[in-house]
Amino acid sequence: MSEKIRVLISEEEIEKRICEIGREISEYYKGEAVHLVSVLKGGVFFTCELAKRLTIPVSIDFMSVSSYGNHTKSTGVVKVVKDLDEAIEGKHVLVVEDIVDSGRTLSYLLENLKSRKPKSLRLCTLLDKPDRRVIDVQVDYTGFAIPDKFVVGYGLDYMQKYRNLPYIGIVELDD
Repeated sequence: MSEKIRVLISEEEIEKRICEIGREISEYYKGEAVHLVSVLKGGVFFTCELAKRLTIPVSIDFMSVSSYGNHTKSTGVVKVVKDLDEAIEGKHVLVVEDIVDSGRTLSYLLENLKSRKPKSLRLCTLLDKPDRRVIDVQVDYTGFAIPDKFVVGYGLDYMQKYRNLPYIGIVELDD
């Protein structure tokens, strides 16, 4: 089986939207510092680009949770692979994710982080697949709402491939 990748969102469209989101977030947290929690592995690409566009003080930490394994559909079982290095109690926390799909992983993650008593907790995602939502998740900042297709690029992968693509592409599998 082989894959073909068809461009869904261009590099230029992504860059423009990240600039817009950066302005929105900077305005919302004006006069405050924000602690970005980047969800690995895919979220790191978006987090780095977003952080460069914020005009407020920023700190960053990383967390890794998984519900996919080597599959194209979520297994529904969420596990923490890497926890935060720093406490978030009393901080404005912005979770930065590459994609919100079923909502299972993010629901679990947000509840986990909320129990750590941040001053505020918000969610920013590059991509949102609302048609796949199983658990309702409040997304505060969305780059793009996309159709229910398996996508790669800009941090998103298929079996650890294609993360480095500078655009979002739809994976088309050939038998």
